[in-house]
Amino acid sequence: MKLSIIVVCYNMTRELPRTLYSLSSKYQRGIDDLEYEVIVVDNGSNTPLPPSTVESFGPQFRYIQLENPPPSPAYALNEGARLASGDIICLMVDGATLLTPGALEKISRCFKAYSNPVVALRYFFLGPGEQNDTIRDGYNQVEEDRLLAEIGWPEDGYRLFEISTPIRFPSQKKSSWFDKIIESNCLCMRKSTFSEIGGCDERFNIPGGGFMNIDIFQRAASHEDTTLVLLVGEGVFHQMHGGTTTNVLPDDRDANVEGYLQQYVEIHGRELVQTKSGFHYFGHLPTDASKIHRRNFS
Repeated sequence: MKLSIIVVCYNMTRELPRTLYSLSSKYQRGIDDLEYEVIVVDNGSNTPLPPSTVESFGPQFRYIQLENPPPSPAYALNEGARLASGDIICLMVDGATLLTPGALEKISRCFKAYSNPVVALRYFFLGPGEQNDTIRDGYNQVEEDRLLAEIGWPEDGYRLFEISTPIRFPSQKKSSWFDKIIESNCLCMRKSTFSEIGGCDERFNIPGGGFMNIDIFQRAASHEDTTLVLLVGEGVFHQMHGGTTTNVLPDDRDANVEGYLQQYVEIHGRELVQTKSGFHYFGHLPTDASKIHRRNFS
């Protein structure tokens, strides 16, 4: 079994090195027997990272720079999948995210435990709340750097839970690992499954992808014979980087989401609904801070 991790980046010279370190064998635990590669696809950055920086994280790291690509990451993900040599692919549409150190080991175990799983990690914002709100109150990259230094990251990646907030529906004051999710920035499936569902839909051509990531999650989860598995105790954590939806003020986010919904209806001819696929849960809670069901969120 070989895992191919596809990381799409755009203007992330600050954030991407951290993301790649969190995918390296120096950081991930229990992966001595795991064969994997990391394919970094630069989606037209104005100031891309030097390929040597990407390759410095290990011989399994590869760098692809697209020339004049579409603004949506859909094409970049499809290109990464085309180049992948693994029989399992992991889609990371946002290259500005950090993983916990047991993520790859748990993913590989899922593909041994289930015949055809679709494995997802829960998404968190770094910082004291959802970044759309916290940036209004002064949260920025300088404060984020301070928080990461405060927990001594990357020495113990599970301390990311101490400085983060799970992405949740607006009505939720508490979160649980058993809450359903509608997308993931670390979504894994067999390469054959990705091919059978038609890959990422490049009709989602809005910068940032609009609801492309939700769409691929839904199609993979509802595909014949797949089992949707949500990892417990492992997460993916969003860094501030100026994202088109995650790092804008709430009014701008809401306006963008309206456009995404309209495009989804134009593509599918129906409203967006949550997947009806049932979830399996795999993992454990490694620290007190990871017990998100015990925490209140404003």
